[in-house]
Amino acid sequence: MAAQLTCITTINDLPDVIISNIIAAVFDVRSRNSTSLVCRKWLVLERSTRSSLTLRGNVRDLFMLPTCFRSVTHLDLSLISPWGHPLLSPTAVADPFLIAQLLHHAFPSITSLVLYTRNPFTLRILPPLWPNIKEIKLVRWHQRPQLSAGEELNMLFTENCPKLHSLDLSNFYCWTDDIPAALESHPTVAANLTSLNLLNSCFPEGFKSDEISSITRACPNLKEFRVACMFDPRYIGFVGDEGLVSLANNCPKLSVLHLADTSALSNARGDRNDEGFTQEDAKFSVSTLIEVFSGLPILEELVLDVCNNVRDTGPALEILNKKCPKLRLLKLGQFHGVSMPIESKLDGVALCEGLQSLSIRNVGDLNDMGLIAIGRGCSRLTKFEIQGCKKITMRGMRTLASLLKNTLVDVKISCCKNLGASYSLKALEPVQERIQRLHIDCVWDSVEEFEDLDGYGYGFDLNVNDGGEALSNSTGSGDTFECEEDAFMFKQQKRCKYEEVNGHANGYSGRSWDRLQSLSLWIEVGELLTPLTAAGLEDCPNLEEINIKVEGDCRLWSKPSGREFGLSTLLYYPMLSKMHLDCGDTIGYAHTAPSGQMDLSLWERFYLFGIGNLSLTELDYWPPQDRDVNQRCLSLPAAGLLRECVTLRKLFIHGTAHEHFMMFFLRIPNLRDVQLREDYYPAPENDMSTEMRADSLSRFEAALNRRPISD
Repeated sequence: MAAQLTCITTINDLPDVIISNIIAAVFDVRSRNSTSLVCRKWLVLERSTRSSLTLRGNVRDLFMLPTCFRSVTHLDLSLISPWGHPLLSPTAVADPFLIAQLLHHAFPSITSLVLYTRNPFTLRILPPLWPNIKEIKLVRWHQRPQLSAGEELNMLFTENCPKLHSLDLSNFYCWTDDIPAALESHPTVAANLTSLNLLNSCFPEGFKSDEISSITRACPNLKEFRVACMFDPRYIGFVGDEGLVSLANNCPKLSVLHLADTSALSNARGDRNDEGFTQEDAKFSVSTLIEVFSGLPILEELVLDVCNNVRDTGPALEILNKKCPKLRLLKLGQFHGVSMPIESKLDGVALCEGLQSLSIRNVGDLNDMGLIAIGRGCSRLTKFEIQGCKKITMRGMRTLASLLKNTLVDVKISCCKNLGASYSLKALEPVQERIQRLHIDCVWDSVEEFEDLDGYGYGFDLNVNDGGEALSNSTGSGDTFECEEDAFMFKQQKRCKYEEVNGHANGYSGRSWDRLQSLSLWIEVGELLTPLTAAGLEDCPNLEEINIKVEGDCRLWSKPSGREFGLSTLLYYPMLSKMHLDCGDTIGYAHTAPSGQMDLSLWERFYLFGIGNLSLTELDYWPPQDRDVNQRCLSLPAAGLLRECVTLRKLFIHGTAHEHFMMFFLRIPNLRDVQLREDYYPAPENDMSTEMRADSLSRFEAALNRRPISD
């Protein structure tokens, strides 16, 4: 009998085309790097399918410039070390023309470029090397060079980028009158633009009405337009009726339109007790909004983030639904009357049934009934954000979550007086098994204040009988949405009883956030993080990333309310590997504090204490600041505590640090990537300071690269 032959099929037996498509579908950088180490065949396929690359080396190490990524089309040069220093400069040690030619030789197929532009010399040399470039993003947090209006952008537009159709200046500090002057001087380039991003928080006042008219007149083919505006009527040239109408008339092809006040871009937190109304009204009417919406029929994304009252907007939003049937994203700031149902009849934004993302900020007259109407009408929402709405309570938010329990995965609740941490989490119980991204404020309301769920003490007539079963209602009246909440509560009761009978009750039944991957928290300076788990976030088995923003004035406190902030609380989350700890809006004394006060070094010790207990692989840290001296510098206690994070691979400090403090990080065994980034305005200019000298950073990076890395 012939021996039976066994044939083993491996993934390498697949056709190269299929393997190439599989590798191309991998987006994680480390996973792609691992793929390229399998065999030479996979190395070739990985390199040929890599389309995006971010360079992070030092410009002095030209011999390390990779030359195997010939298929890359998107190149990010904004993070090259030393960060913020000119990539190409006539005064640099290396020949700038040689560097430019080496970059062109290594990456010949570039069509999209991100560039830190400290001086105009870089714009003059680098972009012309790639004649097929279509998208450019410029980055600069330092002061603008002393040039005439538009001169810097003229160097970019002058016959250098004939195919340019996308320009992103959202992180590029310049003057507002630079853009209209440059676009009007190059009508061919302006006419080719289909995407223009001017949502820059560095502008002190934003673009005025005549400047927006000039820009849109020069760029009639825009499909995406994002711009920071001046809506405040107290300023000369504010955006009003005429500016909005001219925008719609000049650019009728717009599918993405974002108009935001500069004060809204600053992300300054409002007062929780604020009524939501400002002293001044915006100077554009509902009829103007209707005219604008009627002139933009293919609109898919709309942001109108105003910081002055826009009243009685319900009728305009109803027209928006009719005139813009493709609308999927809507963000409204300071719009009043967006949803005011009468006898359960939907109105306003609740009629925009195609919306998938809705963000509402500072709507003074939005109450629970209006919020529930939004849940009934906008049944496709996957993302919902609400901020600064004083009249919203847990009852309304919980009912909205019940109505959207099949679609909602991304929620933000911020600065709402009646929705602290515990109430927000309790309101989201209907979607807690689906939600993937969440933001809440760490305002610690008492869990004991909750009303008895078994008695349905929500203030709504939920039409339940003694057995707790929901009565059917198919009439489409106001009881329809109430039965959604009733049905959810009945299921929760049955689940709790099952757990009690089978001995699975643990005191937190039904409070597992199985799919939550990203958590964002806001917390006031001096408050502790330790009540987070008791508020309802004790069980997040798949949480990978957390963003914590601390805001407030340390000078109003003699000392914190506890010995440590409470980062050890995050040990409850076994998969947590990435953290953004933002203390950039925490203000204090950088140097010697007055008697009875703590300087920022002691506050940093308070906030970072216990961070070494976490198994973090990536950390972004914004040190607190002293605005009087424009200083955000890593202190000695902070450097010592960060050194205890033995699992870190990436560490980005968004501030400055002394060289000898940076040397602490060499003791972290697997640390591979460290960078100081002064990505805030105004970035310090004095390059002779010991915190930011290029030679100091280069010495540290050289010492870091000399160490052996286990993997």
